[in-house]
Amino acid sequence: MLSRLRQAEELKLREGDKQAGGAPRFRAFLSYSHADACAARRLHRRLETYRLPRRLRQGMVPSSCASSGRLGPIFRDREDFPAAQDLSYAVKQALAESDKLIVLCSPDAALSSWVAQEIALFRQLHPGRPILCALIRGEPAESFPSALNSGAEPLAADLRREGDGARLGFLKIVAGLADVPLDGLIQRDAQRRQRRVTAITLAACLGVLVMSGITALAVTARNEAERQRSEAEGLIEFMLTDLRSRLKSVGRLDVMTSVNERAMSYYESQGDLSHMPDASLERRARILMAMGEDDDKRGEIDSALEKISEAHRTTKAILARKPDDPEAIFAHAQSEYWLGYLAYVRQQRLEARNRFSAYKRLADQLVKADPRNPDWLREAGYADGNLCSVMLQKPQEPKAALRHCRSALHQMQAVARLLPGDSAAILDVANRHAWLSDAWKANGNWQAALFHRAEQERLLRPLVEADPHNADLREFWMLTQMTYAELLSLRNRLADARPHLAEASAYATQLMRRDPENEKWSAWRRRVATLEESLEEGEMR
Repeated sequence: MLSRLRQAEELKLREGDKQAGGAPRFRAFLSYSHADACAARRLHRRLETYRLPRRLRQGMVPSSCASSGRLGPIFRDREDFPAAQDLSYAVKQALAESDKLIVLCSPDAALSSWVAQEIALFRQLHPGRPILCALIRGEPAESFPSALNSGAEPLAADLRREGDGARLGFLKIVAGLADVPLDGLIQRDAQRRQRRVTAITLAACLGVLVMSGITALAVTARNEAERQRSEAEGLIEFMLTDLRSRLKSVGRLDVMTSVNERAMSYYESQGDLSHMPDASLERRARILMAMGEDDDKRGEIDSALEKISEAHRTTKAILARKPDDPEAIFAHAQSEYWLGYLAYVRQQRLEARNRFSAYKRLADQLVKADPRNPDWLREAGYADGNLCSVMLQKPQEPKAALRHCRSALHQMQAVARLLPGDSAAILDVANRHAWLSDAWKANGNWQAALFHRAEQERLLRPLVEADPHNADLREFWMLTQMTYAELLSLRNRLADARPHLAEASAYATQLMRRDPENEKWSAWRRRVATLEESLEEGEMR
């Protein structure tokens, strides 16, 4: 009797689906385990608020979705299930009226009877309709429900960090729901992000102007003044971190300079700085270091040294007051690094070595306090790498340079293991391979030098292809190709060097078009041109 009732109910569901005229009420049904409710809510909210790019909306059904760009309603209603062993009629009706099925895959989902029933019923009701699988936790073998094994192979997106990642995985699901090409979605998403960076830049500059106006007001109440200071410094923190990273990625040195000057004007308006807390003084020191970095890129070394020296005095005083505070140690380590770097640029080898050694002592102190902190391990890798660079300056110390470069590579590889898939960690490993190549060359081992240069190129290529508009990556790729070509030409492999040099030349030209004021890029372009002339002369001989 029970099976007959179920058969009657399924016939009723099928009949209801036919009467709907083939136009499903829901774009998709979201199936998940109770243990994944938070992830389901996030995905549901993102899908229902996502708007397809206008160029990809043609042919969307219903027409209201085509005009608005929204995917349409996604069914998710698992919060108030009764303690029963069968699906409720409302859920069955929703499955019958859904165009696609999305399954959140995890070890809990693989064991869920609800998920298994929903998959089975959807396939029974809609044999030809697609099922989209979104892996959010666990390994595939333990996370995909066994009910997926029968029928057509589902489309899969890996939302884990070590898989497609949240952004690409989400776009794969959208492409499957909307039946649009994934490449088109990725391209339009990148364009949206670029426009968002531009909008954020304008908003931040406007925010700085607003902040300047706010700080000009003389507020007598202490609590009100503290509140305004906190808000202003929160904006400055954003300008020093997220905004600066985004501006560096698009290569806008002029905008970064303007933002830094606006931020510094806030501290200048405070008058006497002695009453300010250490956190504010440390933030001001970071602004000075950012301004010094920008001066260096313009080739204004003296101006950079003045700003970095002032930042160094500040962080040194803070560290004297808080000798065991990790943030104070880190801040002063950055000051030591920048003074060492400027000495390195000015060919002051002993000064650079002393500063980089001080930087390494501070980095080692951080690692000793927290050996598994990837940020501290990264600082230790940077410190060893800086000492390697100094040892490669004339008069060279090849063996010492090799020792420090090997240590730097091991530190960065440890960071990459702690942060699998992290692009910044991969970039650091690639950079350490580049310096280790130079160290091996100084030691006369050309085979090892070429091996590590090839490793640098292998690691960097996917990052450049994934983010082709990132100015920092484009600069690094240009340097990689140029130094690879130089190394090959030194071994008289001119034919092998030629394509690397051609790519370096193309990227150097593109960078100069983006920011003609960047003296560093201009210097690299001249070096590439010199190498091109050298190769032509070598081929003529």
